[in-house]
Amino acid sequence: MSTDPRHIKIKDYTYQLPDERIAKYPVAKRDESKLLIYNKGSISHDVFKNIATYLSPGSLMVYNNTKVIQARIHFNKETGALIETFLLEPYMPRDYEQIFQTHSQCSWVGLVGNLKKWKTGSLKRTIRVNDEEIELSVERGGENGIGHILNFSWTGDVSFSEILDAIGELPIPPYLNRKTEESDKTTYQTVYSRIKGSVAAPTAGLHFTDAVLQDIHQHHIDSDEVTLHVGAGTFKPVKSEEIEGHEMHREYITVHRKTIENIIAHGGKVTAVGTTSVRTLESLYYIGCTLLRHPEIDDENQLSISNQWTPYIGDEAEVDSITALKAILDWMTRHETNILNTSTKIIIAPGYKFHVVEKLITNFHQPQSTLLLLIAALIGEDWRKVYDYALNNDFRFLSYGDSSLLIPE
Repeated sequence: MSTDPRHIKIKDYTYQLPDERIAKYPVAKRDESKLLIYNKGSISHDVFKNIATYLSPGSLMVYNNTKVIQARIHFNKETGALIETFLLEPYMPRDYEQIFQTHSQCSWVGLVGNLKKWKTGSLKRTIRVNDEEIELSVERGGENGIGHILNFSWTGDVSFSEILDAIGELPIPPYLNRKTEESDKTTYQTVYSRIKGSVAAPTAGLHFTDAVLQDIHQHHIDSDEVTLHVGAGTFKPVKSEEIEGHEMHREYITVHRKTIENIIAHGGKVTAVGTTSVRTLESLYYIGCTLLRHPEIDDENQLSISNQWTPYIGDEAEVDSITALKAILDWMTRHETNILNTSTKIIIAPGYKFHVVEKLITNFHQPQSTLLLLIAALIGEDWRKVYDYALNNDFRFLSYGDSSLLIPE
């Protein structure tokens, strides 16, 4: 049972991060970034391309295969005012794959920049997609708690995915304090990204190259993938004094049967690439626990972890990871599906007990962030030693920064 962290004060999870330590651009070669190794209390560093030498042969590495979409679309009103729509998650149809393939219309939940200039009416712009002239319109519906409902419609025989590829802008992190550049379309995607849906990259994966993946394979380290579509909430600062006042963002996850079987075959323990993979894998554990208590659940939406405090409530006896994962496989068998599609709002903070993740590859995160809380949950107060070491040894921070491998006690 995890210890309830709700009264943790966020001011206790801060450090001084000078602006010049925030990497505004990636290193020229992805796998030449620095790698900090925290191994049960001891700290050293190397270059990321050597990551395989620090992982155990026969172990399983799991990464997030999500792809960042060009989620910003700009419109100009007749008055000249610039309005930005920032797509967060599908509304109609709800399914990511389906919405990208829609023709003529679809709806998203999104944010609106310069909202005060767009009271009513539709915004329009003429664009060219595949040498075809398209009239694109958007109308603003109501709000749903995350953002505004944005109803898009367009002429021509093109998909919404093609429209985004033609005119959308890749949303790089706000703390980079610069505009998106053409190079970001490549450097802000992992080499294994393939499932469109994120508005932010799973940045721990940005260090991998095909050569590194091949080296991992040659070291007899297995790999697999999950999908978590990263939402804009990943940059949402904790503004409350205690983390109880911080509401986690919902993120959509997809996991295949073969991946769950693979995790079980590796003893229910994995090395996670990035905090998004951690949240997905640990969410699987609690989904399995839910199914052990309520095997009659039919709707996979009921498997969604909608209460971010789920790991810290309840008094059920401790369930091992393999038992929990097998409960998901049993449910998938009964419902004749090989894919689990659901969502999670899980928060991982000091006091959390990890069930599936035993090692973590991750970047260096912002002060007073939920991502830093996750790091502290994994390695305890040693997070301060790790961050002091990184600051004192010229590591680069945040999305385009350097990497670390964290192996807890």
